[in-house]
Order: sequence, then structure tokens, then C-alpha cells
Amino acid sequence: MTEDHRAFADSVARFFAEEFEPNREQWTEDGMIPRSFWEQAGELGVLGATIPEEYGGLGLSRHFDTVSYLEQTKAGDSGWGLSVHNIATHYILAFGTEDQKHRWLPKLATGEHIAAIAMTEPGTGSDLQAVKTTAIKDGNEYVINGSKTFITNGASADILVLVAKTDAKAKSKGVSLLIVETADLDGYSVGRKLKKMGMKRNDTAELAFDDVRVPQTALLGSEEGQGFYQLMKQLPWERLLLGYMALGASQCALKVTLEYVRERKAFGKRVMDFQNTRFKLAEAATKIELLSAFLDTCLDELEEGKLTPEKAAMAKWWGSQTQCEIVDECLQLHGGYGYMSEYLISELYADARVQKIYGGTNEIMKELIARSLDID
Repeated sequence: MTEDHRAFADSVARFFAEEFEPNREQWTEDGMIPRSFWEQAGELGVLGATIPEEYGGLGLSRHFDTVSYLEQTKAGDSGWGLSVHNIATHYILAFGTEDQKHRWLPKLATGEHIAAIAMTEPGTGSDLQAVKTTAIKDGNEYVINGSKTFITNGASADILVLVAKTDAKAKSKGVSLLIVETADLDGYSVGRKLKKMGMKRNDTAELAFDDVRVPQTALLGSEEGQGFYQLMKQLPWERLLLGYMALGASQCALKVTLEYVRERKAFGKRVMDFQNTRFKLAEAATKIELLSAFLDTCLDELEEGKLTPEKAAMAKWWGSQTQCEIVDECLQLHGGYGYMSEYLISELYADARVQKIYGGTNEIMKELIARSLDID
């Protein structure tokens, strides 16, 4: 963390303390973060930190996005779909034409437009080659048919990075990404806002496409069949940021648990004074330090273009596993109060579980790592 990183972190932390924390309970009940919060984040530079200045951003390194994810999760939130918005932004930045970048990135940087990634489908899960949503050329348009589920920011999205088959007969080479603007789009509909175990402030929705027509300029890049390649190129960053979100949530869990055990008494003394408590907290603090050091190494390698898919997979699965272990132990130290919704540790526990599932399940992460070891 340089002085610039710390200054940015302080700014983001104040933003969450002043604008998010007073509204935590209401937004949880609403199941959605209001658009005004997105726009405030845009004004602060959180949404456009890594977008080049020529496209309306601040032109900073991805270290600054990392700072935002850490401050969000250290504040005890993982419901706001910031990471998905920024991942979608990076697809356009990495693979879009100049026209596409100038058209969409400025609005994504300010929060005028909210982005989602329409990838997962009922029955396909992590198997991106098996998507059934199609985008077939008809004149100068694509006609889209299909459905998506578990879409973060789905109900509020103005822009979708849509994974579809432009060649239904091909496997990975038939996958393309399209940028779909949802406003007044005939045939497009948002279905149920899904009820989840955790991340209740996030509007996770089902999407449907019934003969939706978009111009051919919606194709991300200039060539069909590049979608699978584009997805694979971005996955190391996506999986690394999940590791950082796990780190921030773990730091938050340790912080609130320290506060609790210093005040709570049992059998005539502070819970903090029991050896078991001290040992469990010592273990958590050590795991956090080890995870932080590994993630920072990965981030440096990412910036140098050296981060391998298998090392990013390590960051994702180890980070999420560590998070779940730490949050579970911290909840245990809260006793019965840890099971009560009014205590933040309860929310952290419910939010943590999905970390081992999305972004590629931890079982798939281990398979990717194992394949890299099977080399003569």
C-alpha cells in the first residue's frame, strides 16, 4: 500500500461509513442497492478507477480496484455488485472496439449505467461451452433467444455482457460476447428477483430473451467466436478479486469478533481471556496475513502479465476456503448471539458460503491446479 493507495482506501472507507452503513438495514430489506449509491460511487472514482482517462475514468492500476473491494468487504458488505460491474467494464476495455469503448465506458465510470454479466443458465452452471442462449445473424442484427439465471445486478442492469452462441453447432468456438443495452428492448424481460441465503442486498435475477434484436455492433470486438477466449483471458483477474473479497471479509470477521469477546463475559471473565478464544483468534490473524501476502504476490504478477490460471485458481479457492473457516470460528466465539441477524457476524457467515461456488467452484479450481501438475 503506497500513500496513494492509503488515501484512496481512506476515501472509500469514509464513503461506506457515511453512505452505506446508515442504510444497511433498509437496503437489505429492499434486496437492492439504489441507483443513487452507484452514482455517488461514480463521483468518487470507485467505478472508473481503472478506466483510462480518455474513456472517462481515472486511469489507475488495478491495485485501486482491489482497494475498493477490500474496503467494501472490510465494511461487512458483499451485496453491492461492484465487482461484477467492474468485471463487465474490463471486458469492454480489454476487447471492445474504440467505438464501443467511447460509447459505453464513460457511462459505466459515472454509474449512469449499471453492468451485469449474463453468463449462467439453468442446467449449465460452470460449463460455458454448453450455453443454449443463441444470437443468430439476421440482416444487420442479431436475434437473441434464451434465458439466464443467478445474474448479479440483473434487475438493475442497463448493460449486459451476454454470453451466447453465435454458432449453435460449435462448442467453445461458437461462443461470443455481446453488449446488450436493456432500455426499451423488445423481447427482453427480467424475471424473478431470486431469494438467497446471503448477499441479500444484491439484486440477483433471472433474465429472458425472446427474439430480442440488437445491432451487429453489439458484438464485443470485431469477430464472432471469440467469447470463450475472452472469458478465459479475464478469469485470472476475476478469481484474484474474489480472493481479495475473501480477505476483506475475513478481516471484518476478526475485527467484530475482537470487539465482541473483549466486552462479553462468561463465568466471571471476558471471553477474550479464555485460552481457546485467544488461540482461535491467533489462528485467524495468521491465516489473514498469509492470505494477504499470497494475494499481493498474485496481484504483482497480474500487473506484469505473469499470473497463470492455476495460480489464480489457488487464490480463489484458498481465499474462499480460508474465509469460510475464519468466519465459522468467529461466529462460534459469539455463541448464540452469532446466530442472530442483528450481529454482523451472522451476515458474514451467510455471505461467505457462495464464495466457494461462484467464479468457478472450488472443485474446479483444484482440477485446474492439478492439471498444471501433470506435466513431464
